[in-house]
Amino acid sequence: MKKILLFGAGKSSTVLIDYLIAEARENNWFIIIADVNKEQIVGKTNNSAFTEAVQTDITDDLQRSALIQQAAIVISMMPPALHFLIAKDCVEYGKNLLTASYLDASIKSLQTEIHIKKLLFIVEMGLDPGIDHMSAMRIIDDIKARSGVIISFKSHCGGLVAPENDDNPWHYKISWNPRNVVMAGKAGAAYKLAGEIKYEPYETVFSNCPQVDIDGLGSLAAYPNRDSLSYLPIYELEHTATFLRTTLRYPAFCVGWNAIVLSGLANDAAILNTEGLTFSKWSAAVVPFVNDDNKTLLRFLGLFDEVPVPSTAKTSADILQFLLETRLMMQPGDKDMVVMMHEIAYEYCGVTTKIESSLVIKGEDHLRTAMAKAVGLPLGIAAKLILNGTIQLTGIHLPTIKEIYDPVLIELEKAGICFIEKEL
Repeated sequence: MKKILLFGAGKSSTVLIDYLIAEARENNWFIIIADVNKEQIVGKTNNSAFTEAVQTDITDDLQRSALIQQAAIVISMMPPALHFLIAKDCVEYGKNLLTASYLDASIKSLQTEIHIKKLLFIVEMGLDPGIDHMSAMRIIDDIKARSGVIISFKSHCGGLVAPENDDNPWHYKISWNPRNVVMAGKAGAAYKLAGEIKYEPYETVFSNCPQVDIDGLGSLAAYPNRDSLSYLPIYELEHTATFLRTTLRYPAFCVGWNAIVLSGLANDAAILNTEGLTFSKWSAAVVPFVNDDNKTLLRFLGLFDEVPVPSTAKTSADILQFLLETRLMMQPGDKDMVVMMHEIAYEYCGVTTKIESSLVIKGEDHLRTAMAKAVGLPLGIAAKLILNGTIQLTGIHLPTIKEIYDPVLIELEKAGICFIEKEL
C-alpha cells in the first residue's frame, strides 16, 4: 500500500485532504497527515480509515525523518521557511516532494543531489504560483506553436470575498494565512512595462494601482506581485515588451492598505512595548495619511479604538494581524472567491491579437474555500499523477512544462476549475 505523507492541516489543506482521501479509497493508498494540532487533522479527516493523524513537531528531526521514510511521496503545506527541513530528508531517504511555495535558494541548493538520486521535486504547485503558471504556459506554448510572437503578458490573481458575502468597506475577507496579508508587498516589485524595467519599492506598491475589468465583477485593482522579472526566462519571454504579474483586490483595499504601508504599521522588525498602548496610540503614525477616501476603512479596521492592544503582540505587524483576524476574517457561512486573468497580446502575420483568459471560483463555505480548492487540488492531482506513472520526470520543476501542466489542467477542469478564453 502506497503512503502519501502530508505535512500541514491548516486553512489551505481542507480540500486537498478531501481529495487525497477519495483517491486513497480508489487506489488503495494511505494518507499520513502530520500537524502540530492533531484535533485539527481529525476534524478534517472525520477519522477516515484511509488516514492516520499524527501530532508532530516539524523541527524534531527524529519525528520528521521517521514519517518521511514511510512515504511514497511527500506534500508540504508548511510555511515556506520549514520546507527545507522536509526537503533535506526527502533527498536523504529518496522521496519525491511537492509544495505550493515559491522556489527559493535553499531548495535550489539541493538540485545536484536531487538529480543524482533521480528524484522529482515540483514547487510552486498551488494557485498563485501554480495554476497561473500552468494556464498561462498552455496559452503561450500554443501561440508559439502557431508562430505567433508575444508582445505583452499580464497575469492577475486574487483571493477575494464572494459578492454575496461582501459586507464591509474593504470588500475583502481573509481566506488564507493572515500573516501573508500583513506582509503583502513587503519585498517591493519588479516588472517590465513597454520595454522598460520597473522597480517598485514597498512604499509605492499599493499606490495608483491600475484596474482590471472582470466580466460579472466589474473593476478590480491590480498591484504588482513580487519579482515578475525572474519568470521571464522560465516563460521564455525575454524579448516581450511587457511582462507583469499582479495581485487583485477591490480598489478600496489598495486605498486603505496604502495608508497602512506609508505609516509603517505593518512593521514586523521593531519590538514594541505594549504596556498601556491603545490601538489609537499605536496607529498615530497613520493620521497624516488619513483622508476622505480611507477614513472609513481605517476606522472599520479598529485603528482608532481607545482600547488596549493585545498584550501578546511583539511588533506592529502583530497588532495589525490581530485587527485583520477580528475584523476581516471569513465567518461561518461566508464564501470566498478566487479570480485569475491572463492578458496576452501577440502578433502573427502583422496582425495583433489579444487573448483574455479568466477564471472565477467560489468556495462552498468558510472551510472548503475557493482558496483551499485552488491551492490544494493541484498538489493532490500532481501526487496522483506521479504515483500512477503519468508524470515521469526527475529534478526540480515548476509546473511550466507540458508534461506537468497538460494532465494537471485536464484533471482540474474535471473538478470545475475551468478558464474562459476570448480573443479581442
